[in-house]
Amino acid sequence: MYAIVEINGQQFKAEQGKKLYVHHMHDVSEGQDVEFDKVLLVDNEGTVQVGAPTVDGAKVVCEVVNPLVKGDKVLVFKKKRRKGYRTLNGHRAQFTELKIKDLIS
Repeated sequence: MYAIVEINGQQFKAEQGKKLYVHHMHDVSEGQDVEFDKVLLVDNEGTVQVGAPTVDGAKVVCEVVNPLVKGDKVLVFKKKRRKGYRTLNGHRAQFTELKIKDLIS
């Protein structure tokens, strides 16, 4: 059984027991349970329910494993040839690690 759920404006495939890395959620703490009710699709062993826009009564229950995880460093290098212009910027994206406890349809 899996579900397609929208979390912070992005869609994720949620299966029980799997881990998700979503955009950083500011108002959660470690060990807290979080429910998401924007479930767009539910597949229960071949029986597919597609929402219009969401499936009624379906929700995904997750546990916050780590509220702040830093992603890999991304380097942005800009250069204009023959002009002497070079710049290097970098950043690390911040994520929240969630473990899916239950899918309710």
